[in-house]
Amino acid sequence: MDSGDAPERIREETGSRSRDGLPQRDATGAGPDANRHGGDRVLAKRLKDESPDTSEPPPSRLKKAVELEPHPAQNRDEQFVWPWMGVLVNVPTEWKGGRQVGESGNRLKEQLSAFCPHKVSPLWNHRGHTGNAIVEFGKDYASFCNAFKFENHFEAEGYGKRDWEQHKYRGPEMFGWVARADDHRAPGPVGEHLQKNGDLKTVAELENEGTRKTDKLVANLASAIEVKTKHAQELECKYNETTTSLDKVMEEKELVLQRYNDEIRNMQQIARRHSQMILNENQKLRSELEAKMQDLEFKSRQLDELAVRSDSDRRNLEKEKEKREKKAALDEIIKLEQKLDAKQKLELEIKQLQGKLEVMKHMPGEEDSESKRKIDELSAELQDKYDEMDAVEALHHTLLMKERISNDELQDARKKLIDGLRDVTTARATVGVKRMGDLDLKSFAKACKGKMSEEDAEVTASILCSKWEEEIKNPEWHPFKVIMVEGREKEILREDDEKLQELKEEHGGEVYGLVTKALLEVNEYNPSGRYSVPELWNHKENRKATLKEVVQYVLRQWRTQKRKR
Repeated sequence: MDSGDAPERIREETGSRSRDGLPQRDATGAGPDANRHGGDRVLAKRLKDESPDTSEPPPSRLKKAVELEPHPAQNRDEQFVWPWMGVLVNVPTEWKGGRQVGESGNRLKEQLSAFCPHKVSPLWNHRGHTGNAIVEFGKDYASFCNAFKFENHFEAEGYGKRDWEQHKYRGPEMFGWVARADDHRAPGPVGEHLQKNGDLKTVAELENEGTRKTDKLVANLASAIEVKTKHAQELECKYNETTTSLDKVMEEKELVLQRYNDEIRNMQQIARRHSQMILNENQKLRSELEAKMQDLEFKSRQLDELAVRSDSDRRNLEKEKEKREKKAALDEIIKLEQKLDAKQKLELEIKQLQGKLEVMKHMPGEEDSESKRKIDELSAELQDKYDEMDAVEALHHTLLMKERISNDELQDARKKLIDGLRDVTTARATVGVKRMGDLDLKSFAKACKGKMSEEDAEVTASILCSKWEEEIKNPEWHPFKVIMVEGREKEILREDDEKLQELKEEHGGEVYGLVTKALLEVNEYNPSGRYSVPELWNHKENRKATLKEVVQYVLRQWRTQKRKR
């Protein structure tokens, strides 16, 4: 590569000076030091082609670079500012607003983008822009090549460091070069910036430093290899020991496995013999069981026939007993009606006799023997009527007492049946005990599930149940009114009650129905105490069970349990 080709190539990469502020020169001209530094460009290009991706120059390459460049031998000891930096002077500035202003660092970096600078820092003082800037390239080998490309470009165009020092009139063009020891020690903004941000190092120092790092790395690697080798030998010894031990263990395992297989075969033979014995015993027991089942089936058919006959006889007896009870009740009603008619007739006759007697007593004239006799007869008959009426009233009183005693006995029987069925009936029983006025928690939860999650529904149902149980027990709250039905007073719920209306609006008609049903039950069965009471209940027909239904249910359960025993 000659000195004339370098400026042309760099102009193609960076563009004209009139456009970006970099120096521009005629394509056929060459700078005063172009031949002296042509070798630098050849060296930079050659080293870059050898290792374009190397981030830090190995010592051997730095040494090769120094040997190839056509400078005096002492250039290997020339000091550069490191990290590699370039000096840019004569940056165009203008006086504006009472101070000097110039291009920004980013603008200058764009103009120098062909040299891949990391950063361009304009230098400022109390008067503003000094017209100087520092171009930072980095620490690696690629940055070293870019820095010398930067310097060679400006030297080739006649705007290098020597040109800056020799020319008094410099014009508007910028000058640039790689920062060295004299720049680092120079007074002013350039020297201060370089001293603050860089150190002076020679290529030989970098080479020696790289050599030391390489030697240290080789020593560390050799030490690590020796350690790994010892470790590998130890692992090999352990492997041999483990292999020997494993072989011994495998031999012992084979012996144990052989003994285990022999034992398993013996156990299998014993198990087969035992299984055969069990099968034979089971076959024998199965035959005996089938014979007993047949016998039981025969006896069961006999018992079913007897049960059918017994049930038929029982039903006939119950029907006959029911007829007799109905007939006796009817006869009793007829007798009572007859006695009531006789009593009324007797009272009428007494009143008539009393009237006649009074009339005869007040008749004018002398009383003859006939009239006296009639009065005596009427008086005697009236007395007989009084006696007969007293007898009827005594009989009526006796019947009332018997009815009261019979009713007390029935109530006592219902209480005993309630106590007996309270703990033995199940949810599927047709007859059982129901607490009248109780709120059903399950029904509350079911009603709430349609409006919220299952967990929230259970919590809400529990809270509602507790709250309204207390409200129902409250004697001061009486949401009822009295109406006349067929000439009789009847209590019904008030539809305009505030609490009930609030409940219906907040929780819906289903919850409202459960609460009002419990209220009606409490008002019917225990209006004074306002707490729930047990009652015999026909669950199938959802009504109060009669004493007869309960007794029949208990008898059926007793017979069922007796058959099971």
